Amino acid sequence: MTAQDTIFGKIIRREIPADIIYEDDLSLAFRDINPQAPVHILVIPKKPIVKLADAEPEDHKVLGHLLLIAKRVAEQAGLENGYRVVINNGPDGGQTVYHLHLHILGGRQMAWPPG
Repeated sequence: MTAQDTIFGKIIRREIPADIIYEDDLSLAFRDINPQAPVHILVIPKKPIVKLADAEPEDHKVLGHLLLIAKRVAEQAGLENGYRVVINNGPDGGQTVYHLHLHILGGRQMAWPPG
């Protein structure tokens, strides 16, 4: 399976609905359908990168862009007290959708380790 074949690829192509809160030429941000915090937003690249470990040096602009968009959508969501940004990588990292994505989690005190 490629990143284009995932649920996120289908969201990018508008084949399935999502609560999209931000979009530009490089990225898309939308609310997670199974939130793990009061605010749980996903930021994805439109380029189909399977996981962070698959990113190439030429992806540095899109990777930096994703972090700046995470900052923007966190501000728009009113997370002025802070938030967590998580990237799961591969099966041992807890990745379940194989299209690179950032989780923005906030709206409550985050514990470490998570759980």
